[in-house]
Amino acid sequence: MPFLSHFSQAFQSGQLLKCTLARPAAGAPEGLKNIYIRPVSLKKGLHLAFTYRYKTRDEVKNFPLDEALAQLEILLGKQFLQADLLTPERDYTLVYDKQGVGKLSEKKPSQPQASATPASHDRAKHRLLDPAAPWLHLLGITNAKGEVLAASQDKWKQINKYLEIIESLLREQPLPQGARIADMGSGKGYLTFALYDYLCNHLRLNPVITGIELRPALVDFCNKTARNAGFEQLQFVAQDIAEYDGGLLDMLIALHACDTATDLALAAGIRHKARILVVAPCCHKQIRREMQPQNEMAPLLKHGILLERQAEMITDGIRALLLESEGYHTKVFEFVSTEHTAKNVMITATLESKKLNQRRAEALQQIAALKAGFGIQQHWLEKLLTH
Repeated sequence: MPFLSHFSQAFQSGQLLKCTLARPAAGAPEGLKNIYIRPVSLKKGLHLAFTYRYKTRDEVKNFPLDEALAQLEILLGKQFLQADLLTPERDYTLVYDKQGVGKLSEKKPSQPQASATPASHDRAKHRLLDPAAPWLHLLGITNAKGEVLAASQDKWKQINKYLEIIESLLREQPLPQGARIADMGSGKGYLTFALYDYLCNHLRLNPVITGIELRPALVDFCNKTARNAGFEQLQFVAQDIAEYDGGLLDMLIALHACDTATDLALAAGIRHKARILVVAPCCHKQIRREMQPQNEMAPLLKHGILLERQAEMITDGIRALLLESEGYHTKVFEFVSTEHTAKNVMITATLESKKLNQRRAEALQQIAALKAGFGIQQHWLEKLLTH
């Protein structure tokens, strides 16, 4: 098989960056979504690490080249209908049709500058961002030598964690060339610049990113910084989130947008058919004011601090359910907090159209039960989606 020949040659010559198996077929184990393959250096020599990504867990198995090729013989065309092999010189894609016939294509490398040095299980944590990037110095995160300032260590960690989340999301829902992205409430733009840098210089996607920010002074500062950094398709506008009307989006981001501003951003993302949503909510005042618990938790929630924490969970839980009712697959997890807020929850959502009607009915039923149990009239995002 030509694809396996390219795979073997890339591995033996040290040119194999990674290989991804996608589009699981009927023969794939239940819940298995993708397999990611990369070279790894072990005590017993150079192997290939297969990461089996299930809906709720990852499993890793290491194989020498001959066993890896045998595994691919079993997997390709039978359990997975697409394989992508990346090298610094060429990208190869193998796609199977409904009749089980495979077609191999190749194109220019998407990561021509990437290193094919095999990973090690005890290797240092990799970074998706070069600390020598000029914009980091322009934003006051590094000094002129590209060294992260002591006062900016937390921000540096947050930026890198954010890019790790983006990298993981894009494995499941890749962005197209020239992706259109809006960052709602972009502030000073640390994470907006990081995203542009990663998508443009690491993935070579040439994105068009717009930062939406109310404060004109910050908008002027960010636009000047973008020009000085040579980020031609990164721009910032002084605008209210509710007024955004920039056409269809591939991704929408809203990090630490306060209270119902998060809901405005989510509604905008749904309205503009964004295939990826990334939000880190801040305060949760709207639901906190409305809550009048009517269920067995009422005795516990007479304490203000417990009521406040429950309000946060209910607010973000209903947001996730409303997104599911609109056809999104959602995840809620911990994010790195900033120096401005102790809130550290992130919600990510990727658009999926499968079984939409069934999931919509289930999600709306669950939302109704939560509202009844906690005495809530209406969630703000719910209101925005009905208008």
